[in-house]
Amino acid sequence: MPYFSIIVPVYNRPEEVRGLLESLAVQSSKDFELVLVEDGSDIPCEQVAVLYEDRIDIKYYYKNNEGRSAARNYGLERATGQYFVFFDSDCVIPPDYFKALKEALDKEFTPSFGGPDAASEDFTDLQKAINFSMTSFLTTGGIRGGKVQMEKFVPRSFNMGFSREVWEKVGGFREMLAEDLDLSIRIRKAGFASRLIREAFVYHKRRVSLRRYAKQMYMFGTGRIGLKQIYPESLKAVHCLPALFLLGCVFLIICSFWRWWAILPIVVYALALWLSALASTRSIKIACLSVVTSFIQLFCYGYGFIRAYVWEVLLRHGRNVNKELKMRRES
Repeated sequence: MPYFSIIVPVYNRPEEVRGLLESLAVQSSKDFELVLVEDGSDIPCEQVAVLYEDRIDIKYYYKNNEGRSAARNYGLERATGQYFVFFDSDCVIPPDYFKALKEALDKEFTPSFGGPDAASEDFTDLQKAINFSMTSFLTTGGIRGGKVQMEKFVPRSFNMGFSREVWEKVGGFREMLAEDLDLSIRIRKAGFASRLIREAFVYHKRRVSLRRYAKQMYMFGTGRIGLKQIYPESLKAVHCLPALFLLGCVFLIICSFWRWWAILPIVVYALALWLSALASTRSIKIACLSVVTSFIQLFCYGYGFIRAYVWEVLLRHGRNVNKELKMRRES
């Protein structure tokens, strides 16, 4: 019986799965099984998985499309390990990941953990720019595992894990926006400790176009309000900053029609982003792209946050899945 069960939901990403499997095949510690759950894909990855069966203990399953939460729960029910680890299909795992994770857990066991993400050298310039935007203190406040953080770290599904005991008591993922944050909150409320293991990082390719990235950020902002509907205490000041940033930029741009210098705070912030990205990536092109991706991230997240807050909280319109989950929990 393996100690770790890796559970990965997949939807139409055979080439990304190939990169993930290649990285798992060269792990320095292989005390794991891989549970690959194809969630009704039109372009399945089974043939890719077959190529690695002699190098990785793979269990491949195909099921009807029900969403990533249902796929992860399907994998949980079929996993045999004592500790479950979750990756997204667009992740690449460093060769010493499981060695570092096992050493960290042996030294100080924790029922639940999360790890940060980084950009690999072979990522595209756009992927590196997006990675900067998602991990920089200037854009996220370090809430995704940065060394300086404005909020306590919360594990996310691109790199998180928990013990079988946690699953048996708390259950799996719920079908909702921000489902990983919801599960992390339920784990904490059930009395289980969770911590950030910095050594257990992954390379996360993320979205491959600005349009898809913008849509993802919009959904993140919307999901944060949905989470608030269930756990009012989960909404912190740091989560409101993108919305305030968006409103502030709109105000300053309007003011600049009368006083040109009103635009200067935005220019100064963009320059700070550029210098920070240049220092971390050592590339002028990536630094320029990072300014673009950072503004897309903040604007789209902020817009999704504001729209969901007005529609769901102030006007109380719409059929909100998260509200229904709250009603079920309280019934």
